[in-house]
Amino acid sequence: MSAKELVKAFYEADLANDPNVVAQFFHQDCELHWTSSQGFMILNYNDLISFFEGTRQSYNNLRFEFTHLIESDSTVVNRHTVFANTIENPDNEIILAHFTTIWEVKDNKLFRGFEISQQADEKNSKSLASYSERKI
Repeated sequence: MSAKELVKAFYEADLANDPNVVAQFFHQDCELHWTSSQGFMILNYNDLISFFEGTRQSYNNLRFEFTHLIESDSTVVNRHTVFANTIENPDNEIILAHFTTIWEVKDNKLFRGFEISQQADEKNSKSLASYSERKI
């Protein structure tokens, strides 16, 4: 599987329900360097297990729409929007955030990630238009 196929498979997995997602996709020595509106953090393998446990407690479904998915050797860059159905309101899909991530793949697993996320602004038509363009 190519690095791009691995990254695509990760985002197509059932991240809101599958308890094996970290073991399936992440390298044991992985690190995710994540800058969000909450600040900067580095998540390791065990942190990611905890993160996805929290995700499973909050969401019934997560859906990703990509504008970019670019591969160079073992590195993949993606830009996407995350949509979700919460446990409290499973019939209503909401826009959570926009992400840009650089993934480094090692041993056919996600090894190092550099991610920036920002809450989606549904009132900003230019922002929504920017994330609706597909350049895959």
